[in-house]
Amino acid sequence: MIAGNLLGGWWVALNVVFVFAVIAVLEVFASEDKDNTNHREDWFPDALLMLHVLVQTTSIVTMVWSLNRFEYSLGQLLLMGISVGTNSGSSAIVVAHELIHRNSRFLRSLGGYLLFTAGNIYFFVDHLKVHHKHVGTDFDPATARRGESVYAFFVRSISGQIKSAWRVESVQLNKTGNSGFHPSNYVLSSFVMLLILVASLWFFLGLLFAAMFMLQTFFANFLLEYTNYIEHYGLSRKPNERVTEKHSWQTDKVISRYFLIDLSRHADHHYHASKPYHTLHSYESSPVLPLGYVSMIFCALLPPLFYQIMEPRIPN
Repeated sequence: MIAGNLLGGWWVALNVVFVFAVIAVLEVFASEDKDNTNHREDWFPDALLMLHVLVQTTSIVTMVWSLNRFEYSLGQLLLMGISVGTNSGSSAIVVAHELIHRNSRFLRSLGGYLLFTAGNIYFFVDHLKVHHKHVGTDFDPATARRGESVYAFFVRSISGQIKSAWRVESVQLNKTGNSGFHPSNYVLSSFVMLLILVASLWFFLGLLFAAMFMLQTFFANFLLEYTNYIEHYGLSRKPNERVTEKHSWQTDKVISRYFLIDLSRHADHHYHASKPYHTLHSYESSPVLPLGYVSMIFCALLPPLFYQIMEPRIPN
């Protein structure tokens, strides 16, 4: 993706081809790794997260540089936006998800930064304070309902998460005597800063730069919601029922595990939300996706095929 931005031309499609052709196909035939051995507790796991922060920053910067350096056709621009958005959705937001669960204020702030580069204004609040509390119930907008397409879910989930995140922030601010429109409201402040960034890109660099940034954010957040979609599709629980390893789909496909820092062991993440990614376990009792996260997108984009594959797998 970075190389594609630097080379220009049709090379901007490198990341799209790599992820959605090479990786997606390889994942179909990839083996599983169910090893539950606790992995290293030294500096490496966190260093890997820091590397993703650097890569994401470089991705955005090289996109801006490339737009200023080369002339692009409409098709090339679309592929560049999707390519950068793929990194924002599969790297930046995935790593941000890990970082916002940490106790360190510095690491959580890095998570917020990554979400901002992906144009996301709601995930930080909704994921921690709504999704983990209400997953699998009608109170969670990020849980896909049985028979719901990824397209319908995308609209409902984003609008619902923005509303719920705003509501959570407003309630918290009301307790301190402030209104929901106080500057410390995360959703509000993130939205204002995002507007300022896009307006600045437009004013100083031109409409194309602002539009390309928004294109990559759209695709990044589509990938985020697609991931939410396959992680919980059709799984439900009663509001007073404890969240267990049975309320999220998991996959031990090695490509999903290692490219997405074990996000695919999502069942254990909800069962033990505070566990770092490299210590998550696989459970025999968890529902299992038929393919990995990358490959499943082609099924999800075709709702009849997705339903045919997933419906028989939903536990009674």
